Amino acid sequence: MSFGRQPQGYQGQSYQDEANQQQYGQQPFAQQSSIDAQAAYSYDSVQQASRTSITKAYGEMALGLVVTAAVALVTQVTGALQAYMSATGTLGWMILAIVQVGLAISLGARIMKIKPSTARLMFYGYAALMGFTLSSIFWAYDASTIIITLGFCAAFYFALTMFALTTKINMLKAGPILLVGLVVLIISQVVLMFLAPSATTLRVIAGIGVVLFALMTVYDAQRTKALFAQFASQGPEMIKRISILCALNLYLDFVNLFLYLLQLFGSNNR
Repeated sequence: MSFGRQPQGYQGQSYQDEANQQQYGQQPFAQQSSIDAQAAYSYDSVQQASRTSITKAYGEMALGLVVTAAVALVTQVTGALQAYMSATGTLGWMILAIVQVGLAISLGARIMKIKPSTARLMFYGYAALMGFTLSSIFWAYDASTIIITLGFCAAFYFALTMFALTTKINMLKAGPILLVGLVVLIISQVVLMFLAPSATTLRVIAGIGVVLFALMTVYDAQRTKALFAQFASQGPEMIKRISILCALNLYLDFVNLFLYLLQLFGSNNR
């Protein structure tokens, strides 16, 4: 009998211990599950906010391109650029170039200090000024050539962006190399302004420009994603500033890629 009860009592104790373990052991497990759920929710929220911010930056860039295209068309139809050039001559080109470069540098340097509304106004002002200047491409290329090249550039740019945002290749490390390449390209074009380069030389330079700004597009797309991830916790005002800064970089990539593609594949009327 004693041997029979002992197992019964032991079995009952085992059930009691198991019950105690369930009672006291589930609480930390539940807390851990809650923490994990909160962490997952926080991560998802950050990822969603990042995607939304990236979309906003590309939206600002696209709107800037619309402003540029609209101003270019109006300028071409009204002959405003021709009138400006007739009044100012070569000095007029220099003034346009200096104002554009100064506005871009000022926006990039002061973006963290000025109001987002002011930064946005400067960006769209820059886009409008770019459109006024770019209306000159109608002097050198047919409208059909410009439209076809623009469509190809948009498709190419979209493919580069999708590649940048989905690939595991880190292009951010190539930033210094791309900067050096950009400086060399600018210097070479300034030198060629004082020479009489052949059509082959110009196409080679244009090909190099296409490759360089294709890589810059990938780089700036990944940089945009990294910047939003870095400043995600600093409030909506900071996100608005970063959106304008990234939109400016993405805008410049598109415009330069379009111009080099136009030089490379377009048939110059001049």
